[in-house]
Amino acid sequence: MMRTLSRGSKIVLASHNAGKLREFSTLLGESGITVISAAELNLPEPKETEETFTGNAAIKALAAARASGLPALADDSGFCVAALDNRPGVYSARWGGPTKDMQIAMDRVHQEMGDSADHRAFFVAALCLAWPDGETRTVQGECHGTVVWPPRGDHGHGYDPMFVPEGGSRTFAEMTEAEKNAISHRGRALEQFLKNFIA
Repeated sequence: MMRTLSRGSKIVLASHNAGKLREFSTLLGESGITVISAAELNLPEPKETEETFTGNAAIKALAAARASGLPALADDSGFCVAALDNRPGVYSARWGGPTKDMQIAMDRVHQEMGDSADHRAFFVAALCLAWPDGETRTVQGECHGTVVWPPRGDHGHGYDPMFVPEGGSRTFAEMTEAEKNAISHRGRALEQFLKNFIA
């Protein structure tokens, strides 16, 4: 039997990112799941040492579950640019330097792409749900599209202002939260999460 969460459960979101907390609270609130953040519990952020999104999500979820004694959900997501051999990938946040400044990160993507005619890119989100006893379950979602320059829009977070999803004309940062969640990598991963992990 695959382990699941029951409605009314309380889980820890293994993230200190306020944007992610807002996104997950909205998306999971409808299922009766209460989300508290690692920041509220003063949990330390573990080092992400894996080379895959699922590996890093598991590190974060397990650390938060063991420290809090509650089930924990972690997301590891990144921006993959075809012209850069799918970098920055798992290093997406690190491209923003020590302060994780996403303007710096977007500038770097733009500079490294140079005059490449290949503007294909995609976002990946891996979600890992972990229990304090060490059990984990993972799902992954992707959203494909293209890189645009200069960045546009002031919603969203991360690389959202420089990404237009397939079939669209607006960047993620030009969409409302609801519009983005309906098609985003995180929205797709959460859809699987809700279907498979909640009883």
